[in-house]
Amino acid sequence: MTAYQTLLLDRADGVARLTLNRPDKLNSFTTEMHAELADALAVVAGDTAVRCLLLTGAGRGFCAGQDLGDRAVAPGAEAPNIGESLETRYNPMMRALKALQVPVVCAVNGVAAGAGANMALACDIVLAARSARFVQPFCRLGLVPDAGGTWTLPRLVGPARATALMMLGDAVTAEQAAQWGMIWRVVDDAALRDEAGALARHLATQPTRGLALIKTALAATWSNDLDAQLDLERDLQTVAGATDDYREGVRAFLDKRPPTFTGR
Repeated sequence: MTAYQTLLLDRADGVARLTLNRPDKLNSFTTEMHAELADALAVVAGDTAVRCLLLTGAGRGFCAGQDLGDRAVAPGAEAPNIGESLETRYNPMMRALKALQVPVVCAVNGVAAGAGANMALACDIVLAARSARFVQPFCRLGLVPDAGGTWTLPRLVGPARATALMMLGDAVTAEQAAQWGMIWRVVDDAALRDEAGALARHLATQPTRGLALIKTALAATWSNDLDAQLDLERDLQTVAGATDDYREGVRAFLDKRPPTFTGR
């Protein structure tokens, strides 16, 4: 396990388990946590043995967003440049997360608010405990949703729901999030850790390169027209068809046996 002050990073069986670890503060973001997240995501990206990332939070919440105590402003003092915080910390974090060439599973336990919610929703497959809540509280502070929220949420739930959630700051239950397509599935609180771990271990045995190419295709579909997407599918399929895992998949199908993928 890699030693951090605000995170836990454990790698085993092809899965990197990254746990936000400030439970007394609902795992809210600080400057220190951002620095450690940048390092941890770089470690995951550079480890060829990692074939899936599982992201979760310690304690009773996933992540409450920014720790406002880390941004406290004394009376009469100059206001902090929050845009600079996004440019140097939040935006690089989200780009690094989305750039990972492995599946990213998020297990949301308890509250996911603000940038914590948007970080969770940016993951590839999201499981939520039945007690989980997703909140966009920026409107209560006079701020704009960040960490990619204004890009991600409308694509998940549509513009009408995204607008209301961001302008009203209402909490969305795990069940409602699943019904609206914000997340993949709701599980009982006691089962979240085991089910998320089993899902991550399964993905770590799958054709990793092919899954990464699926991520590339899905990311492009929002800006491509049909012709461009068809061309992209052709190009990505050319890459996928040259992998060892494709050859193994075909051999296993013909041999009527389970495939053994290596991620190459």
